[in-house]
Amino acid sequence: MRIRFTAEVYEWAARPNWFFVDVPSEPSADIADRPRMPRGFGAVRVTATIGATTWSTSIFPGGETYALPLKRAVLRAEGLEAGSTARVELEVHDG
Repeated sequence: MRIRFTAEVYEWAARPNWFFVDVPSEPSADIADRPRMPRGFGAVRVTATIGATTWSTSIFPGGETYALPLKRAVLRAEGLEAGSTARVELEVHDG
């Protein structure tokens, strides 16, 4: 399953210097509906791409959407900060 979306980068209020983008609600619902082996915190393995940067990570459920954590190296490489808009492509591996 591949998903493409644009989302705003935000800093997690509970942990300064942790940055995320949220997967929109419709694709999040599609991801949640797919059967998969249970993983810690409900995580789902993905390969994420923003700009020229691709990395393996997991997305995490939070309410009605999943959150994609952004590594500091990704932020630097793509010139992103809180409030920036990121064009994201996810390849969902679980399910």
